[in-house]
Amino acid sequence: MKINWGTGIVIAFIGFIGFIMFFVITMSTDNKYDHDLVTEDYYKQELNFQKHINSERNSKQLKQNIRYQKTEAGLLFSFPEDFDASKITGTVFLYRPSNKQFDFDTKISLSNHKLLIPKTRLLDGRWNITIDWEYNKTPYRFTEEIIY
Repeated sequence: MKINWGTGIVIAFIGFIGFIMFFVITMSTDNKYDHDLVTEDYYKQELNFQKHINSERNSKQLKQNIRYQKTEAGLLFSFPEDFDASKITGTVFLYRPSNKQFDFDTKISLSNHKLLIPKTRLLDGRWNITIDWEYNKTPYRFTEEIIY
């Protein structure tokens, strides 16, 4: 049987469509390719976006912002020395983009202007850190992406 060019084009289209459909079905049904949303309450958080912008602006106006360093014990955050550590309140949220089961948040409890996140709570890889804190009713926000 001889195949002319018109039949060849139709066969090529059918082969290409079959190839694409195979990958669409595989990506949709295989749990290995399942990805989590960034947050479950995305729209609720979007309403607070202007507050976050104002808090970040306040942080950028500080003489000394929060600094962090990787130590043997874990991740050590240093808060501004010119603030009274007992008046600093807030939360630290660590977000793991690859798996939401490892996300956690903790209240800020400072020891000598420092906060330690223990090494046992952190896995190697990428973390998004968000520290929402307040001093004298002024909100501040520190965000950073790190590779631990």
